[in-house]
Amino acid sequence: MVHTLDIKTAGTPLDKAEKALIMIHGRGGSAEDILSLSRHFNVKDYALLAPQATNHTWYPYSFIAPVDQNEPWLSSALEIVGQTVKKALDEGISPENIYFFGFSQGACLTMEYISRNAKRYGGAVAIIGGVIGEKINRENYKGDFAGTPVFLGTSNPDFHVPVERVYATANILREMNAEVTEKVYENFGHSINQEEIEWANSIVFK
Repeated sequence: MVHTLDIKTAGTPLDKAEKALIMIHGRGGSAEDILSLSRHFNVKDYALLAPQATNHTWYPYSFIAPVDQNEPWLSSALEIVGQTVKKALDEGISPENIYFFGFSQGACLTMEYISRNAKRYGGAVAIIGGVIGEKINRENYKGDFAGTPVFLGTSNPDFHVPVERVYATANILREMNAEVTEKVYENFGHSINQEEIEWANSIVFK
């Protein structure tokens, strides 16, 4: 099973926008759901792009399962994110004006994509997520973020995402020259809080 490219859009039309925000939904979520969160961010002039996962799931098992168990869905999901980025690039939006937001499974997919394709982006926000795999394969992650701001927010404990993987992800991003801020909220649960929104706006969508 692989994903079919289905990108929902909102905000400023892509051909008129100077910046684009790519929003990646979580397991069981939808592109429309994640787009609705954009009203909390300082992105009123951005083009908003949200790919829809086929059957509302990017890959079937945990993000810390052996990678081969999540194939071919995972590779297809990464390709969908890449095609979404290409859609913005093709409209003349430069990488440093492309931003990312992901929640839960979408945060994992976001972190995996940008770490495999590191360059100077506008910024990235990942709420409850980290790079993918039972073991981290550092050889997958290449490039230079050149100071890209990244905000990682998570709850501890989280049923799906161990806080250790969030810290490991932050370290990888820093090694690749991202400006990383991570915040851990004790016993907050698997959701997004107001403080995370404020951090995202002050660090990334500023």
